[in-house]
Amino acid sequence: MSQIFKTNMEGEEQSPKIIYDIIILGASGFTGKYVVREALKFFDASSSSPLKTLALAGRNPSKLAQALEWAAHPNPPPAIPILTADTTDPPSLRRLCSQARLILNCVGPFRLYGEPVVAACVESGCDYLDICGEPEFMERMEVAYHEKASEKGSLVVSACGFDSVPAELGLMFNSRQWVSPAAPNRVEAYVSLESEKRVVGNMGTYESAVLGVANAGKLQEFRRSRPRRARPVIPGPPPPKGPTIEHQKQIGVWAVKLPSADSIVVRRTLSILTENPRGLPGVNESSEQIAKKEAFWSTVKPAHFGVKISSKSLLGIFRIITVGIFIGVFGKTAFGRWLLLKFPSVFSLGWFRKKGPSEDEVRSASFKMWFVGHGFSDCRLLSEGNMKPDSEIITRVMGPEIGYLTTPIILLQCTLIVLSQRDNLPKGGVFPPGIVFGHTDLQQRLQENGISFDVVLRN
Repeated sequence: MSQIFKTNMEGEEQSPKIIYDIIILGASGFTGKYVVREALKFFDASSSSPLKTLALAGRNPSKLAQALEWAAHPNPPPAIPILTADTTDPPSLRRLCSQARLILNCVGPFRLYGEPVVAACVESGCDYLDICGEPEFMERMEVAYHEKASEKGSLVVSACGFDSVPAELGLMFNSRQWVSPAAPNRVEAYVSLESEKRVVGNMGTYESAVLGVANAGKLQEFRRSRPRRARPVIPGPPPPKGPTIEHQKQIGVWAVKLPSADSIVVRRTLSILTENPRGLPGVNESSEQIAKKEAFWSTVKPAHFGVKISSKSLLGIFRIITVGIFIGVFGKTAFGRWLLLKFPSVFSLGWFRKKGPSEDEVRSASFKMWFVGHGFSDCRLLSEGNMKPDSEIITRVMGPEIGYLTTPIILLQCTLIVLSQRDNLPKGGVFPPGIVFGHTDLQQRLQENGISFDVVLRN
């Protein structure tokens, strides 16, 4: 049986304080229970695994116990402590963070529930990872907490799931194929979601998209109020805007621009890399590790980056556009948002539903993410005139269903790196995942856990 630790109304702990390697917050949610299942694969107090102590946390202990039982099936649930905490109760979050080396936050939408968790982690000096895909939340957390997190030694990294690690590592993988004097100018990512049954998305992703539309004006105002970030030097002219709907013949898909967090997160990483071309300093790196890190980042070449969602049929693209129009139009008013969230299956044409996908639908789903890079075979010739890109490299990242399988895989591999390689990572601060994990063995770990990286074409 799982142990349940509670706190009384005065906030006094009724159990001895134990420092856990990780605490999974929101473990009974749609994605949270899959994160628990993935964590159990690496949870072993008697082995060499860095994950030796683990706890689950949330508002409802009985639901957490049910999630643990589901995640452990067909085996009996291990004796993992269950802690009560609520994102609307800051003292409970501070107590929680004081017991953790690392918090994994699965409670979204993050614009509604995320900041108190970040604040508690930073105040306590523990590390924080989440699966957020909301640009405004990530950017606001950086502005509000980066300096204090640096002082406290709290490493805060959002987007440690499908948003946005495949995009970050995928761009780096493509970029590193351009061996000097060759260099990329632009890389376009084409996301394709596939299923033998039907694609059913994460309801939290849908709700985040609806709220993102509602707050789009505030995000633009917020960005205008901030100083401009460093811009990487990219060889060649800016890429053309291109058509709204594109037929990408090389990979056999139709595509339309996707307003996702991926391109924003990638640009943040490239901006930080421009300011820190040797990478961010680690807490206590060896000279060998520093040399290895600097060698890696010297091979990463910046490029203009964009993301498009793709389909094998033009009809599929029109379906995507229709859902985008529904969210864009109805998301601007309170009543429209109520309709979108009350009837998600109707307005998403069946892609999102309140009860989420079945186990069979999750198992049958997968993703492909192509990275089509255009650049120059010899960028030294650019000084001779307005040369157009003359080379193309296509790479691909593939994996299982994005929300419930790929995201937990990525989050847990990032977790294991934090636990086992903390000295090689920044002391503290608020960062995107690429600049923190890019130089580590994260790509290799993902490949060993079902997410592949391949070169498809060199031209």
